[in-house]
Amino acid sequence: MPTDEEKKIRLAKKYELLDPDVRLMLRVRDDDGAAFEELVQKYQSRLVGILRHLVSNTDQAEDLAQDVFLRIYRARKRYVPTAKFSTWLFTITHNVASTALSKRSRRKEVNLTHSPSGAMPSRPLDTMAKEKSALMPARLVARDEMAEMMRSAIAQLGDRQRMAMLLSKFEGMSYLEIAETMDLSTQAVKSLLSRARLKLKTILEPYVENGVVPNVIAAEEEG
Repeated sequence: MPTDEEKKIRLAKKYELLDPDVRLMLRVRDDDGAAFEELVQKYQSRLVGILRHLVSNTDQAEDLAQDVFLRIYRARKRYVPTAKFSTWLFTITHNVASTALSKRSRRKEVNLTHSPSGAMPSRPLDTMAKEKSALMPARLVARDEMAEMMRSAIAQLGDRQRMAMLLSKFEGMSYLEIAETMDLSTQAVKSLLSRARLKLKTILEPYVENGVVPNVIAAEEEG
């Protein structure tokens, strides 16, 4: 029977063969600066996008993304691929975001309004929906406005529900990958996503029924 160390070596070889980003990270482990830059360019906007949803502030999201990459670089010499690179990356992202949100909670900061200097605008969902319903006969919102309404709805989810939904919706991760990222069981992830979709459906249902927004949740429920 193979030892734990042998299993770890086999797993590392498997992911090295299957995942080009793992191969890049192994080059980073060997102090290849170009490989690190390539990973940053590939994932930076995706990280900022997810973190922006989580912390509701673009400037902070950019700072936290830099923190994630700094942690990756500092951990390079200890890196052993036991999962896809993206799973490892978003595990670190989840931890960084959780720490930031915990600190905010302890300071009892309520970030309901944001400055216009790069922060995500805050417009109540009811206000946006009523504006669109009143001004547009077909009551169809533009893509960027629809995205803003979805951000407002997602912001009303709990932290863990939001993270699971973002990894599922924007990163296309499987239940298993999300479970590995969030250190949960796959059943817990299924439950989180089910509750998140139900809450989003409840939040958006009045606007779907009135034709203000398309029914975007139904497609999610089938996933």
